[in-house]
Amino acid sequence: MLKTHSCGELRPENIGQRVTLAGWVNRRRDHGNLIFIDLRDREGITQVVFNPELAGQGCQVARAMRSEYVVRVSGEVSLRPPGTENAGLATGAVEIIAAEAEILNASLTPPFDVNKDIEVDENLRLRYRYLDIRRQRTRENLRLRHRVVKFMRDFLDARNFMEVETPVLIMSTPEGARDYLAPSRLHPGKFYALPQSPQQLKQLLMVGGMERYYQVARCFRDEDTRTDRQPEFTQLDLEMSFVEEEDILQLTEQLFTAMIAALKPEIKLTTPFPRLSYQDALNRYGTDKPDLRFALEIADLSDIVAASAFGIFREAVSRGGRVKGICLPGCAGYTRHQLDDLNGIARENGAAGLVTIAISASAAIDRLLPENVKSSAARFLSIDEIKRLAVKLQANPGDLLLLVAGGNDVASIALGALRREMGRRLGLAPAGKLAFAFVVDFPLFTGVPGKLEAAHHPFTSPRDEDLPLLDTAPEKVRAQSYDLICNGLELGSGSIRIHHSDLQRKVFRLLGYADEVIDERFGRLLEAFDYGAPPHGGIAPGIDRVVMLLAGEETIREVIAFPKNQNAVDLTMGAPSVVTGEQLAELHIRVVNE
Repeated sequence: MLKTHSCGELRPENIGQRVTLAGWVNRRRDHGNLIFIDLRDREGITQVVFNPELAGQGCQVARAMRSEYVVRVSGEVSLRPPGTENAGLATGAVEIIAAEAEILNASLTPPFDVNKDIEVDENLRLRYRYLDIRRQRTRENLRLRHRVVKFMRDFLDARNFMEVETPVLIMSTPEGARDYLAPSRLHPGKFYALPQSPQQLKQLLMVGGMERYYQVARCFRDEDTRTDRQPEFTQLDLEMSFVEEEDILQLTEQLFTAMIAALKPEIKLTTPFPRLSYQDALNRYGTDKPDLRFALEIADLSDIVAASAFGIFREAVSRGGRVKGICLPGCAGYTRHQLDDLNGIARENGAAGLVTIAISASAAIDRLLPENVKSSAARFLSIDEIKRLAVKLQANPGDLLLLVAGGNDVASIALGALRREMGRRLGLAPAGKLAFAFVVDFPLFTGVPGKLEAAHHPFTSPRDEDLPLLDTAPEKVRAQSYDLICNGLELGSGSIRIHHSDLQRKVFRLLGYADEVIDERFGRLLEAFDYGAPPHGGIAPGIDRVVMLLAGEETIREVIAFPKNQNAVDLTMGAPSVVTGEQLAELHIRVVNE
């Protein structure tokens, strides 16, 4: 080894030892007679002092050093002089009195400061990601990711799970997004697909008797990127035989509570994790992945305005729709521009419009007068109706009521978008808090008969009590599926799987697949079910999203070593890229320029 210790390792107990360190020059300070080098590696920083009376030729080497030079120094560990200690460093009580030094590699001036925690354009950081990884923030995110994955592996190993790798080149099957395709040179005109998840393969492992499988699985989906989505991502894929839904939910909760207690003990969790039905989550929060760190719940106000003089509300209720609302604390003073902004958010999320009611801060709710209320709908709503609306929304003086009329889900979804945005703007979600929950009782299908789509994926089992509805009202069938959510994110989805070939074929037919397509795409899985498939199910938490939450980051790009940018471009390596005509010819592919 070119070094005896790391740059974060030395302590007062090492005083007097001769050591050799190697790393990057984090900072150089020339004080004339003395030169100070802060030497950095993955584990930390150590101060090195070059004294010409002791270092000799080493001082000349130190004078040539610049930021990000790779150097090696040898010397004796010494206690720092009183008053010069650095409490911000783990090694801040000691320093190295250099005797020898060597420059192992020089460095150009970096395009951004590696040794400072300052904002740098993300595309620039991704272009020079190998430099960005040297920065403490990125390095610690990757260290946390390592610890998360290691904990998951150890946790599951202790519970008799077996890690099994599944292929990356598979057959294209519908999983909810577009496949990435890989052409076959040996079979012209045919393609492999990169797995969106190892779904059928893990089910085949259950048929094979593995019983408890897991994999830190790479998955690929050709879909638009966003803060919590990448073209390629990593999930903890696990599957179990001879289990029911509750077994998987309990295992998942145990994994996450134990992991956070071990890796982030400062985060206190509420356990057991709450359970919300899909419809309850939609009605109360306007989404199936609500942020439960704050209340701001949606309330159904239809009973109050069903007979109102306000025609928009009255007619919406009479047509079977709903009038719903939320209360924004302390926002009664919003300007017309701010209210128009909120109205725009509601419209972007499906609402025909937004009704706002501002309640004066100077009047108690039970003693409201018309002059205490400001609203474009005030002349259509009685003061008694406004009082009842305010009471149901648990409003206080100075609050702003937001109301939407429309179909039940339309009103909820629009208000859910407003809830999320205002929770962010008002700072209602405390930093450093994680609010986990399970969402259950999803529908098996979306759409209407004849145009059904799988709400989760086509391998999800219906609830036993809803099986008769497959023949009469498939749109009403509930699935044995569940999501793990946290802070407004879906961290993982799972389900109990279908394990009978006749039921699986029936679900495929309801989704519009012809028998020949079913046999072509899923025939091997159906065949396997006929050889004794056990009841089984699983879940697949997204590791990138988990680490993002634990690291307090806003995007999963910050916790992936070499992520794609918002346009799905790898700026470090320059992918996707053009390939040669010879490569295309070998694959029997011709690019058509539109």
